[in-house]
Amino acid sequence: MSLDVLLLVLLGALLHASWNALVKSGSDKALDASLIAAGAAICCIPFLPFLPLPGFVAVPFLVASAFLQFAYFRLVAAAYTVGDIGLVYPVMRGVAPLIVAASSSLFLDERLSTPAFIGIAVISAGILTLAFEARRGGRKAILLALANAVVIAGYTFVDGVGARRSGNAISYTLWMSLLPPLLLFSYAFYQRGYLPVMQHVRRNWWRGLAGGGGSILSYGLALWAMTKAPVAVVAALRETSILFAIVISVFLLKEKASVWRYVAGGVIASGVLIMRLS
Repeated sequence: MSLDVLLLVLLGALLHASWNALVKSGSDKALDASLIAAGAAICCIPFLPFLPLPGFVAVPFLVASAFLQFAYFRLVAAAYTVGDIGLVYPVMRGVAPLIVAASSSLFLDERLSTPAFIGIAVISAGILTLAFEARRGGRKAILLALANAVVIAGYTFVDGVGARRSGNAISYTLWMSLLPPLLLFSYAFYQRGYLPVMQHVRRNWWRGLAGGGGSILSYGLALWAMTKAPVAVVAALRETSILFAIVISVFLLKEKASVWRYVAGGVIASGVLIMRLS
């Protein structure tokens, strides 16, 4: 892997951690998460005319993915409302690939290698380490993060199969981004009313564009890097976002936590790296 590709993949990992930090630092985390979903959709729209429509067979997967991502953004907001990014982010990012790897043989008829099993064991050790943090009041945040990891694993399976059947993975990905913000804002309007939601949008629209643009750019950089370097290596490097999230939590958000949280974050990141490189 050349230096420029390495640096761009690391930039993508930083962008992913950064949009999560935008949600964490916002005054209304549920609406800020919805804004970021909308920002990602806005960034995708200009590219749609240049791509073919996904095959009709992909429609059920797009709909299922939209509802799963609705749950994802709602759980992101809920977890960051009660917990720090340095605690929540490593659990979500670390446990989701663990679930996918552990259940891939059941749903996709794929077999795991020995290094993959080692990675699963290391991630599990990191999660168990967080039990020490939960004793300090982080139990609810960890439970929400674990619930969201299940949701992430769910839409990973749905989108993995949907993208394959759509005939064009990039087109599927861009169209997939349009439905979740419609669900999120429909729910927000129903729950809070039109005026309060729009007032928040007018004050915080930049969060949506910055976070949404960052999330799409992060994914785009990873796709581009996978054309220049081994896919497994790129996927592993993306998981450095866990370490970036911990650094952001300490130096930018000034979060206070026991040493167990940072030990667990490092262990989880190591386990994901092992599993991705297997």
